[in-house]
Amino acid sequence: MATKKPTTKALAKKPALPAGRQVSTKAVVKAERATTAIAKAPKAAKAVVPAAKKADKAPKLETGALVAKFRTHKDDTGSTEVQIATMTEQMNEVSAHLKLHPKDHDARRGLLVMVGKRRRILNYLARTNEGTYQAFIQELKLRK
Repeated sequence: MATKKPTTKALAKKPALPAGRQVSTKAVVKAERATTAIAKAPKAAKAVVPAAKKADKAPKLETGALVAKFRTHKDDTGSTEVQIATMTEQMNEVSAHLKLHPKDHDARRGLLVMVGKRRRILNYLARTNEGTYQAFIQELKLRK
């Protein structure tokens, strides 16, 4: 035996509310129409990213390759140079993301936090080892 979908008149007669609360028939009918319209609405199609926008993405460099390139000794994974290099790569990825999604304010804030952190680490490197700092700035092309 198939169950029938209740009509708007049936819903108006028996509102699904706690005892003691009254609802007008118009409110029930209006709610039913709204839910029906939402159910019948066509699904939104996924946005297709044009090929030109896909090409804007920076090529992702593996973290392991960055660590291997900038490490100071065999087991180095967290020296100042490695931290700056990996953070710079992350910043490049986030900035490429922001070009595609300019209203992503959470990512923008994250990028600003990373910029400040990298700046502090660069200041530390400049204080402790000026020669390495200058070579590193040229290597990563951080200054124009």
